[in-house]
Amino acid sequence: MFLIDDQSLATLLKEDAPYGDLTTRSLGVGAEVAEITLRARGAMTVCGTEEAARIFALLGVPATITHPTGTQAAAGDLLLAARGRADAVFVGWKVAQTLVEWASGVATSAGGIVAAARTVRPDIVVACTRKPVPFTRALSLKAIVAGGATIHRTGLSDTVLLFPQHRAFGGPESLGQQIAHLRAACPERRVVVEVETRTAALAAVAAGCDVLQLEKFAPAAVEALAVELGPHWTGCLAVAGGVNQTNAAAYAAAGAQVLVTSSPYYAKPADVAVTISPSAEFGQS
Repeated sequence: MFLIDDQSLATLLKEDAPYGDLTTRSLGVGAEVAEITLRARGAMTVCGTEEAARIFALLGVPATITHPTGTQAAAGDLLLAARGRADAVFVGWKVAQTLVEWASGVATSAGGIVAAARTVRPDIVVACTRKPVPFTRALSLKAIVAGGATIHRTGLSDTVLLFPQHRAFGGPESLGQQIAHLRAACPERRVVVEVETRTAALAAVAAGCDVLQLEKFAPAAVEALAVELGPHWTGCLAVAGGVNQTNAAAYAAAGAQVLVTSSPYYAKPADVAVTISPSAEFGQS
């Protein structure tokens, strides 16, 4: 479960309507009862309907979720419906819609990369990085998991990843010592080493890395290195840098076991249609 707390959701509401909805208040229709529906305009992997429902709940508007996070929706499918005071419905409208559109766009993009890669290699892992849009990490990670991807790193605190920038502090001959130090200090974690060249990759393997992360290698270069390492190397081969739906299958065919990507975080939002209409009586179904 990914917790996006009510305080965060309330902050979104306060950002959009710090002093209420001037238009609805000026029209004098706030006390009337309104119904709102969110529907998919096209095929999508849904994400964020739980948060959208809680946004309405914070405003005193009960909502019903028909497509929870992780489900597939087709064009026209109902995602969520709510009924309550018109002023509350109008305040929650765009905040809820935008959240579902953005999160579902990320989830749908992640799902597309996973599907493309698994047409070639069914056991491949698509792992998304710690580089989502700032202040969106919890919802971003929920979205990529909804799309079938996994989390590469939630942050600097949970995994060991030795970058070339780290190695610069140890000198050209210290890679083996750095890996040994990391393994001794963090014995329960695998040591990942990111490299930018074939020579660096072979050096990392010789020094005993557990995971070799190839940064911006072309698929042909990944394949050549995989052949050179051969079946005797029992480590994990990951690729990072520029991985997306258009090249995921090529990287899978080249021999990569893990595709590391930030691409879904910057995907086009899904399109969600919203209708708001007067309700004859509060509580009617």
